[in-house]
Amino acid sequence: MAEEKDREEFEVVDAIAEGTDGGPVEITDSGLTLNLGGEDDYEEAAPEQATPEELAELAQVTAELNARAPETIIEPSLERIEMLMDLLGNPERSFHVIQVAGTNGKSSTARMIDSLLRSFHRRVGLVTSPHLQLVTERIGIDGHPIHPRDFVRIWREIKPYVEMVDSRSDIPMSTFEVLVGISYAAFADAPIDVAVVEVGLGGTWDATNVVNAEVAVVMPVGLDHTDYLGDTITEIAGEKAGIIKAREHDAEDVLTPGENIAILAEQDPEAMRVLLQRTVDVGAGVARAGSEFAALESRIAVGGQQLSIQGLGGMYEDIFLPLHGEHQAKNAAVALAAVEAFFGASAGHPLDIASVRTGFAKAISPGRLERVRTSPTTFLDACHNPHGAKALAAALDRDFDFARLIGVVSIFTDKDATGILTALESVLTEVVITQNTSPRARDAYELAELARDIFGEERVYVEPDLPSAYTQAVELAEDADVQSGSGIVITGSVVTAGDARALFGKEPA
Repeated sequence: MAEEKDREEFEVVDAIAEGTDGGPVEITDSGLTLNLGGEDDYEEAAPEQATPEELAELAQVTAELNARAPETIIEPSLERIEMLMDLLGNPERSFHVIQVAGTNGKSSTARMIDSLLRSFHRRVGLVTSPHLQLVTERIGIDGHPIHPRDFVRIWREIKPYVEMVDSRSDIPMSTFEVLVGISYAAFADAPIDVAVVEVGLGGTWDATNVVNAEVAVVMPVGLDHTDYLGDTITEIAGEKAGIIKAREHDAEDVLTPGENIAILAEQDPEAMRVLLQRTVDVGAGVARAGSEFAALESRIAVGGQQLSIQGLGGMYEDIFLPLHGEHQAKNAAVALAAVEAFFGASAGHPLDIASVRTGFAKAISPGRLERVRTSPTTFLDACHNPHGAKALAAALDRDFDFARLIGVVSIFTDKDATGILTALESVLTEVVITQNTSPRARDAYELAELARDIFGEERVYVEPDLPSAYTQAVELAEDADVQSGSGIVITGSVVTAGDARALFGKEPA
């Protein structure tokens, strides 16, 4: 009986060993090994397609949400979102958080952080704003926008609580506040391990800031949204510094680090002074681009660039990033430092290089110098302020060699159109001025007059809508004399980029 029992046990062990080869647990000579997979295992299922009925329901809910105060109307208070979180049982406390603020580079950096975390087998939620095409783009889970069916379901589940907040407040919840509530509820519902949260506007009073982020990332601070955030770099930096907070820490917990970490991109000296003072005030750790970490090398490669990054834990080389421009190399260094800080990497203890390479290689940033056509080569970019336009111009100049580059441009009325057009003038041969679908868009003919002052009469064309403007740009690009070296870039606002993605049949991402 003993021999038979032993034989059965050996057979069971052999069967387990055979059945788990390559699975989540492997039995090796050294015992049980947890197999988290390597570079080739970082694959996610394609998202389920929404039915026409589900998209119709989403459109109905979107219209319902848009009937609330728009996100451009700022009411400096976290009271309403805090009340909603309390009513929902504080879903924002059910996951770790990396939060990203700043004037430019937030979305691209947040998406790189998301991709890196997923390459380390974490389940990640992503909050970005504004969206390009569909509101579901603002909430990512497992690398894809939330399914319209789930967005509608979560909204219907939290709607009674939103209405309770409305009834108890002098001011009803805004569209953006409700979207943040849907995001955090969806993440708790999934559930996720880590949320990467892009700030909507500012920082201190932004609805996303109801969380306490273990890692607070501040991208370059510039002059934008001055009507809401202040007229100076100092004032704006003060608003964005509000995401850097003291750690909510249990004194008896000796395993959890005692401080949050601030990751600071390259900054104007005055902005850096404000941000560093904030870290001192709240007792947060800090790592700065150009000091504790940096993008040391960026070489142009087919489809992107090859990077060498000095991280917090060591040197990371031979990293392929499928995004263009030196600014994206700098964003990548910030993203890597944020993930290193999250995992506790330190000098001499870097992250696994294979996982880092995989995460960067799979990073995407829709609407950021995104190629949508090859003949003529056509890009779209969501730049909407002078700082972003300068980065776009530098990327086009460094990474490409167009003999003729035509811009298709539509800009919002409340944006610095002169600054944007001036930044682009040196890289654009001609510009076709148009008007996107937003009611905030500047009149095309009014914008064209401004463009003529910068480009000259002979370099400016004007069309009333994006399809006709793109047709005009193609005609210019297909001039027989320079056709082989012509390109088109569609830019000026997030809505312009979103309209262009829809025009080219791109799926929301």
